[in-house]
Amino acid sequence: MRVAVVGATGMVGNVMLKVLAERNFPVTELIPVASERSVGKLITYNGNDYAVVNLSTAVSMKPDIALFSAGGDTSLEWAPKFAEVGTTVIDNSSAWRMDPTKKLVVPEINGDVLTADDKIIANPNCSTIQLVMALAPLHKKYTMKRVVVSTYQSVSGTGVKAVQQLANEETGVEGEMAYPHPIGRNALPHCDVFLENGYTKEEMKLVKEPKKILRDTSFSVTATAVRIPTAGGHSEAVNVQFENDFDLAEVRQLLGETDGVVVQDDIANNLYPMPVYAHDKDEVFVGRIRRDESQENTLNLWIVSDNLRKGAATNTIQIAEYLVANNLIAKSVTI
Repeated sequence: MRVAVVGATGMVGNVMLKVLAERNFPVTELIPVASERSVGKLITYNGNDYAVVNLSTAVSMKPDIALFSAGGDTSLEWAPKFAEVGTTVIDNSSAWRMDPTKKLVVPEINGDVLTADDKIIANPNCSTIQLVMALAPLHKKYTMKRVVVSTYQSVSGTGVKAVQQLANEETGVEGEMAYPHPIGRNALPHCDVFLENGYTKEEMKLVKEPKKILRDTSFSVTATAVRIPTAGGHSEAVNVQFENDFDLAEVRQLLGETDGVVVQDDIANNLYPMPVYAHDKDEVFVGRIRRDESQENTLNLWIVSDNLRKGAATNTIQIAEYLVANNLIAKSVTI
């Protein structure tokens, strides 16, 4: 496959390259793409050097797949141009997620919605992915009514500037601020921009995206998204009310049997999910599984995942793998 990585010099782009190599994706030619200021810079992939090109050059090279992680405006302008030359675009921004003509995909849950005609495919929000990975099997079994999610999100979700701000604060260095307040030794109830309804864009992604992925609008979601001073990994406290009652042992079994989910729930030995243990892993970790004693048919969960991997790069590449494995792109190869 001729694979373009758009945003190859960014945080998620770097992880995409790492995951492509780790998973032995059939890349016969890598096309690293970035802004004009990075053109000509060499990217090393699997022992070979590749020169960064601009978007126009990449389109003219007609890659089989383009993995986008370059921001919503870039995706809105350039994804259709790649699609017009036959490239299948998998986009990591929010640009296409709620477009009714585009698929929003977590392969383990709804990969079956994909067809050969899908030339622009949306990758969900990082917090959404780990949430639905845990909730999908439970919804199928017990039918969700209402989900309350509070997130504890790392600075890596904001980008390099935020990671540097945290590092500066930890070492006492004056520097550029990614946030309106210090993040070190702090918690900011402010992820993305505020909307007219008082929620942030991040919170509304958590409200809307699960319904599209699960193909069900019968349940409701409310969210509060908080930025905390961790370098990587997002955590979520989730409260789920079901139509039907559940057995905790069965809940643990269902989650444990779900592809891509790992149950870490042994409080006697202080075993529960934490960002430090999810780092550089592709699984979604679930623990603190317990009944909400204040309300019937209601469950509490703690969900943690590496936001740059399963929350972004890995899920994007898993979509590409699904397309290849099911012969949904022009080239037929075996992986």
